[in-house]
Amino acid sequence: MDNHSTLATTLGLALKQRGYLLTLAESCTGGMAAQAITSIAGSSDWFDRGFVTYSNAAKIEMLNVASTTLETYGAVSEQTATEMAIGALKNSHAQIAGSITGIAGPSGGSVEKPVGTVCFALVGTHLPMFTCTQRFTGDRTAIRQQATAFMLTKLAEQLNLQNGLT
Repeated sequence: MDNHSTLATTLGLALKQRGYLLTLAESCTGGMAAQAITSIAGSSDWFDRGFVTYSNAAKIEMLNVASTTLETYGAVSEQTATEMAIGALKNSHAQIAGSITGIAGPSGGSVEKPVGTVCFALVGTHLPMFTCTQRFTGDRTAIRQQATAFMLTKLAEQLNLQNGLT
């Protein structure tokens, strides 16, 4: 079992234990986190759906991200990640949502937001809002893999923290 499968299995156990469904909104990872989850037999018990919203238009149309948020903060921002997660939650039957938006490279970075910058948000009916920005290194594949692993890990950690199971 690879690292993503192991992390997805751990997350699945935490969600199933609580009777929660998860939804994901992914940009730079292109559905990699959802793929890791759906590779687990029985994941339909705890995974509702995933949104791959690579373009700004998709973020607006599918997740109700405000165009002013994208214009003001950019697609790679905690503000956009937050609106993506909230939109995924509202457009699903899930109780927990996670989002990922970033710059996987090799181009597209800037001084303020270099390649490897990835923003995350977690929201839920039973979780406090969580956002963060990480900087990952390596090539495009490595950055996407690290972002996926971070999301799966952070979701499980937040579920366990909320329930005092650290």
